[in-house]
Amino acid sequence: MSRYYEDFSAGDVYRSRLGRTVTETDNIWFSCLTMNTNQMHFNRPFAERTEFGQPLVVSTLTLAIVVGLSVADTSENAVANLGWDEIKLPKPVYAGDTLWAESEVLSARESGSRAGCGIVKIRTRGVNQRGEVVIEFTRSFMVFKRTAAEVADVFPTTDAPWTVGGAST
Repeated sequence: MSRYYEDFSAGDVYRSRLGRTVTETDNIWFSCLTMNTNQMHFNRPFAERTEFGQPLVVSTLTLAIVVGLSVADTSENAVANLGWDEIKLPKPVYAGDTLWAESEVLSARESGSRAGCGIVKIRTRGVNQRGEVVIEFTRSFMVFKRTAAEVADVFPTTDAPWTVGGAST
């Protein structure tokens, strides 16, 4: 559901409808894309010698996936992210883990600089298939109000009649 500023109230909780399984390919590509040269993420023999016993998923990939999972519920109508705070990684994530996002609204207020927007602060956590919290963070974003000109319906109109599904002749 695409929420607007008016749809947020402190205490509201949203859980992602979808889960996302992180693959080894995701992890290696993200490591390469972000120039992360820590071997813990892509060198299996190296990672096997550590306390984790296998490569770890890059923590910023975990963050990106959990944020992405939360967008449909929280910031699909956002103008911009304004800040990230208190990012914590209490448990490791490995290739093959499936993540879900849970977000709680901490506050919502009108924007002082943009009449068509509000500011929402949430806390979000990523939970794996074992019910373990693997990441937690707070995030604030500016989101459009329902009446903002920028979010006026842009679906194209048509006068063309339907040509399928009518009564059979």
